[in-house]
Amino acid sequence: MAVEDDDVDINPFTMLLIPDDQDDHTEPSSTLQSDAPNQQLQHHYIHSIQSTVLIRQIKSQGISFQLWPAATTLVSLLDRHRADPSSGPLTSLGGQGRRRRLRILELGSGTGLVGISAAAILGADVTVTDLTHVLPNLRFNADANADVLARHGGAVEVAALGWGEADQMERVGREFDLILGSDVVYHEHLFDPLIKTLGFLLVEGEEEVVFVMGHLRRWKKESVFFKKAKKLFDVEVIHSDDPTNGARVGVVVYRFARKKGKSLNGVVR
Repeated sequence: MAVEDDDVDINPFTMLLIPDDQDDHTEPSSTLQSDAPNQQLQHHYIHSIQSTVLIRQIKSQGISFQLWPAATTLVSLLDRHRADPSSGPLTSLGGQGRRRRLRILELGSGTGLVGISAAAILGADVTVTDLTHVLPNLRFNADANADVLARHGGAVEVAALGWGEADQMERVGREFDLILGSDVVYHEHLFDPLIKTLGFLLVEGEEEVVFVMGHLRRWKKESVFFKKAKKLFDVEVIHSDDPTNGARVGVVVYRFARKKGKSLNGVVR
């Protein structure tokens, strides 16, 4: 499937967010109270652990404070994986018999839905990351789910990570089993920093570390990211959603793995 090579732009304004009245995974919630203006609290029921993850959106503060469609797709895949680890696109994560807890890093976490859900579903240690101004809302959502995380053996750490920022990348480190991201390919000026960050994280070693990315295509220019990424990584489509709500495309989930012997030199300019 070559979704990224389609020559027709998709209208981003009709596909940016999950419609509040059409998403059967989320419902409004008034359980939590905060002084944040224009906040919207939603709960996401996760069938495999029979628990609810609470997430706060603050749409007036920008796209990093909103829920995007690919996040829901990744959570659904993680939910299915917990229910049946031997089937589906995430079989490489293994099941409950892993010799140790999974260590997961989420890039561009936004509201933190994917990372927080992953921690609860997989009983994993998850580091959710984003730009500094996004972190207070990430911490709010992590704290709001402290009980469900504790109940299912998961833990969430919040950290600043600007893509391509060497000092922040070093502080976050490379000690992860899996990298996650949803709807992170959007701004063209961030294509190279994202590839640089993936080059730092997806190191060669005894155990392969991969990046699983949910993506809903909106712009023709996104093909530039995929063409650059394929010089450094093996990129594979592992899942595709059917289009919904009149859209022309659905969310596609990709798996990025480092090509053997490839370095960043000459790839990102």
